[in-house]
Amino acid sequence: MWTPDEIARLCYEHYGIRLPKQGKPEPNREWTLLAAVVKIQPIAGQPHDCPDTQVQVTKEVVSMGTGTKCIGQSKMRKSGDILNDSHAEVIARRSFQRYLLHQLHLAATLKEDSIFIPGTQRGLWKLRPGLSFLFFSSHTPCGDASIIPMLEFEDQPCHPVSRDWAQNPPMEASGNLEATEDKRNREDPDGPVTKKMRLEPGTPDRKVTNGVAHHQSFGNQGSVSSSNVTSEELAAVPGMAPRGPKVVDVYRTGAKCVPGEAGDSGKPGAAYHRVGLLRVKPGRGDRTCSMSCSDKLARWNILGCQGSLLMHFLEQPVYLSAVVIGKCPYSQEAMQRALVGRCQNVSSLPKGFGVREVKIQQSGLLFEQSRCAVQAKRADSPGRLVPCGAAISWSAVPEQPLDVTASGFPQGTTKKGIGSLQARSRISKVELFRSFQELLSSISEDKWPDSLRVRKLETYLEYKEAASAYQEAWSALRKQAFGSWIRNPPDYHQFK
Repeated sequence: MWTPDEIARLCYEHYGIRLPKQGKPEPNREWTLLAAVVKIQPIAGQPHDCPDTQVQVTKEVVSMGTGTKCIGQSKMRKSGDILNDSHAEVIARRSFQRYLLHQLHLAATLKEDSIFIPGTQRGLWKLRPGLSFLFFSSHTPCGDASIIPMLEFEDQPCHPVSRDWAQNPPMEASGNLEATEDKRNREDPDGPVTKKMRLEPGTPDRKVTNGVAHHQSFGNQGSVSSSNVTSEELAAVPGMAPRGPKVVDVYRTGAKCVPGEAGDSGKPGAAYHRVGLLRVKPGRGDRTCSMSCSDKLARWNILGCQGSLLMHFLEQPVYLSAVVIGKCPYSQEAMQRALVGRCQNVSSLPKGFGVREVKIQQSGLLFEQSRCAVQAKRADSPGRLVPCGAAISWSAVPEQPLDVTASGFPQGTTKKGIGSLQARSRISKVELFRSFQELLSSISEDKWPDSLRVRKLETYLEYKEAASAYQEAWSALRKQAFGSWIRNPPDYHQFK
């Protein structure tokens, strides 16, 4: 059907061809992360009894995002016109919502070919049979999925865990990404740390500068179990053979435990983090309210990627069938725990919602503008390597598919311009709400779904709360698994 490398290659080619130079990292000085949603559609006319692995499919990127930043709490706005979270995964998902809105508009009004067909109830739609969507990210999502064991390898005939984990980027707090700290001194990841990393016999030493290993290769999947509650337990995992690898540390995530959760121990080495916890993305001196990408992907795996507004028009949520990660430090167990395991016992969900068994795989292909790829190319170039300040959104829509932002506003926005229509990203809350209202106004009222006919709705919050099945599912998820999830106060959703 498809392979992880095929998906990664498709996304990297799309990034190179369809995204403009504007918003991309400055060569040899900046890096970024990439995420995308890919539509998978079986080619018509194949035998019904054809095995899954032999089914021929078309693969199309329908949304893409780049970015490494999110804004602090003090910069949030009640008008819904700023992007709070510009991590690549979040940009890709919001761009996907824009694509879904367009497809609903095609289905409901223009009668053109759409991914949606009429559902069984008035005003509701469902995906065409056989259609699925997968999520690609060039790096493991920040937060729980990036707490990965570092192993001290011995000379042994086979390696139960991929040998090259101890190499990839620390990611700066200013970029709100993963930060690998010196485990003894816990120094600033941007500080002048230079040390040697000891590798298994036969592998040359690599110099590490500013916490970044200069390297070329990564492993694919690990098999150290990390499904336990604490990293201390993870550190005690025995080797797969009498002389098996020992967990000596974990990759650190810059994401902080949310208030109300048991915090990290902060102990040296593998006991530094507690795993399985909800986390918020860090800020420099200004705490954010943005949950980690690991947490958001786990939430989407229960509630779908469409959000509450679009749920008014859908018979079932739009789920991801698979998540593919690019070449980077990676643990299959950490990904499984973070995205699926933490919510696998959630029950009593409304009709259509459920705990999805999403397929999680890794590609062996490296994103050329990732931190480690740029670091390897720039060698001893002067100056510090920094995360790109811009975020790019691309959606498979006919009008203005691109959107380049910085600090949550369209790139180039001045302080004086903030608040104007021109200073709104096309994937901001207020603009997606406006697109939703345009869809609604283009459909005659007698064809509206029942959830929109109960009472007159005006504000963004009122429309969200009126999606009763979605809100019931979200409430069940919070009660049973994500009770400490940080939610924005209602007055941040009162705009019209």
